[in-house]
Amino acid sequence: MTELSFGEKLLIARKQLDLYSYQMAELLGVHPNSITKYERGEGKPHAAVVRMFDLLCEKHNIRFDEFETGSATAAKGDKMKIVLAEKVSPATLAVFAAEPGWEVLTHDQLPNGLPAALADADALVVRSAVQVDDALMEHAPKLRVIGRAGVGVDNIDAEAATRRGVVVMNTPGANAVAVAELTIGLMLALARKLPTANSTMHAGKWEKKSLQGAELRGKTLGILGLGRIGLEVARRARGFGLDIIGSDPFVSAAIARENGIRLVALDEVIAGSDYITLHVGLTPQTAGVINAKSLALMKKGVRIINCARGELVDEAALVAALKSGHVGGAALDVFTVEPPKDSPYAEFDNVILTPHIAGSTAEAQEAVGLQIAMQVREYLKLGVVQNAVNLPSLSHEEYVQLAPYIDLAGRLGSFLAQACKCGIEAIDLTYGGALAEAKTDLVRNAAIEGLLQGSENVNRINSAAIAQERGIRVHEEREESHRGGAATVLTINLHTSAGASHATATVIHGEQPRLLEFDGIDIEAPLEGNLLVCRNLDVPGVIGKIGTILGEQGVNIANFALGRERTGDKPVKALAVVQVDAPVSSAVLDALMTIEALLETKLVQL
Repeated sequence: MTELSFGEKLLIARKQLDLYSYQMAELLGVHPNSITKYERGEGKPHAAVVRMFDLLCEKHNIRFDEFETGSATAAKGDKMKIVLAEKVSPATLAVFAAEPGWEVLTHDQLPNGLPAALADADALVVRSAVQVDDALMEHAPKLRVIGRAGVGVDNIDAEAATRRGVVVMNTPGANAVAVAELTIGLMLALARKLPTANSTMHAGKWEKKSLQGAELRGKTLGILGLGRIGLEVARRARGFGLDIIGSDPFVSAAIARENGIRLVALDEVIAGSDYITLHVGLTPQTAGVINAKSLALMKKGVRIINCARGELVDEAALVAALKSGHVGGAALDVFTVEPPKDSPYAEFDNVILTPHIAGSTAEAQEAVGLQIAMQVREYLKLGVVQNAVNLPSLSHEEYVQLAPYIDLAGRLGSFLAQACKCGIEAIDLTYGGALAEAKTDLVRNAAIEGLLQGSENVNRINSAAIAQERGIRVHEEREESHRGGAATVLTINLHTSAGASHATATVIHGEQPRLLEFDGIDIEAPLEGNLLVCRNLDVPGVIGKIGTILGEQGVNIANFALGRERTGDKPVKALAVVQVDAPVSSAVLDALMTIEALLETKLVQL
């Protein structure tokens, strides 16, 4: 049997040592991207890297004889059944077909239906049409992995898959170039009025004088969201001589600088851009980010491009701004309702509409299919998990025990992210009590997911990788000591561009998440629902005024938790976490800030 390549050996070693790519990269002294390339068979490692790898394998007694002779793990790939439930590209099929002994069924080879085909299947690959719910998985007792050829996994019950020990993988970023190229194309089309020029020419008209356009050179491009797509847009925009500014609380300044982006606050992007392009995920914080208030702050004549989610734009507000002439044009590939009916944009010559085609290129679809095939293959052969949306390493019993703390971690991370709202530079996690002895990968990733909740395509598996990709350091510690009467606690220390913040929480009665401390102030408050986090000077009357104003605004209080900080013997600052029945408006927050002793008030939605 042919000797394994360096990349194949690297995959095996990482599996046996249970290391992430960035951890192996640190051990070998290379960039994490190099590890990915080696494992894909791309590039040749330097002799010094090979030597470091050999020493690492020698130190940990990692041998490859059994893999080279076709026994042990290599034999695991001999007999596999793959079900491709939807149409895929020939390249996708070829990846699986190249494996000796693997049985591959395509969507048109299921005479008895999908459930029957899954009875002895090891892997299932779908796109967006097949609904992979718990009932379908009931027919697949041997299923080990579900591959989604695309980003969204709305059609897959990931929680049910986790309970059944099935890995769910997707392919984020495979269509990033396609989306970025359309974004640049739409910018050019807006600047040069290409749709109007084309339609008038087809109508036999010669409208040269009325079609004077503008150059992109020297203009300011504002990018909201600097994930894979946002960065690809920036790389291409530099070639047009655009000044690029961007806002993303989950990207480090170093990553932004490397891509020629000046990292600024959201308000500065809104107010300072000639073109604004949206590349953020849909969250409660980003929904309607383009609204009447933000539009009023924009430059007159600004042009807006949206290839992300339709819900990011308040349709009525944008239509009003287009009618008034404040917005000079818009290019929209996505809509709140798709396909849109009786679109109010149809009347505008300066609005370009496309039917959600940003990722629809032959190359992108090929890349998505090829990527998921390679991921599924590597998992079945070597147990290497890439781009998973759940965690397969827990037994059912372990999952049941950890589930409340996984939920707690996500809530605590989300709490800190919303209460601080600053650029994240580093995250320190401390597990206390029973968590110190548990498998905490999913707890860690849930916490990071909560902290990066507004980031692009973040989930409980890829959150750690996304943090590392964006220059955010993640550190974990375990301690046996308990805090107060809580046997098991989680502490998150968050290092941001505005300073440090930390919080500690636990689960009581087996299911109720509770905040125990926030920024040095002990407090017990529920981590659920709508929370008003109020920091104030510890002086008389503040609590009563908060209650009075909320009452006057028609806001019902469900829970009111208090804590205070002491410097020496004298209290100086206090904290109130007020749980209310429904989200409050900005007007309510403004009313609360009229209290003289109140330093800060933020709404946190969990």
